[in-house]
Amino acid sequence: MSSHPEPLLRLIGALKRLPGIGEKSAQRIAFHLLADERDRAESLGAAISALHEEVVRCEECGNFADGQPCRLCRDPARTPTQLCVVEDPADITAVEKARVFRGRYHVLRGVFSPVSGKSLDERRVEELRARIRADAVEEVVIATNPNHDGETTAVWLAQRLKPEGVRVSRIGIGVPMGSELVHADETTMAEALTHRSRL
Repeated sequence: MSSHPEPLLRLIGALKRLPGIGEKSAQRIAFHLLADERDRAESLGAAISALHEEVVRCEECGNFADGQPCRLCRDPARTPTQLCVVEDPADITAVEKARVFRGRYHVLRGVFSPVSGKSLDERRVEELRARIRADAVEEVVIATNPNHDGETTAVWLAQRLKPEGVRVSRIGIGVPMGSELVHADETTMAEALTHRSRL
């Protein structure tokens, strides 16, 4: 039997359901919120409560947004003829950190994996094809995760986009910059050799 009061146990339980938060981290966060000033905890609670009311899906790309369309879709400096296809909105953040891609995005909201029974929402694929036609897209960069499901999705999607006459490319995969070869696992090394480029 726990010595914690029921409201604290409920908070710890809720925090544990978040990705990357285990029992100890959940307890630490809960105790911090309880020990901190009340207005900070209330501010956090209000921000969480407002999420589903104030954040929507962009009708164009599927990213999270606070208006229609999202900030990236309405940015006139971005190239509409280049689309980067990602699995979910968090991947857009990762691509944007590189500060290299200046096109627009399309969020699939999942992966295609016949082995695990996952299937993509056909509407998202049809919306992608419609965007390619409407914006005269020249290149689609597939930036799904470098795992089995991501690779399966990339190949499947590339085949579906061939009739559109658009150039389809895949993000490069391999040994990350700043690392040492001795620390690379066999899958990473194989991908690095497979996707090697000419100097």
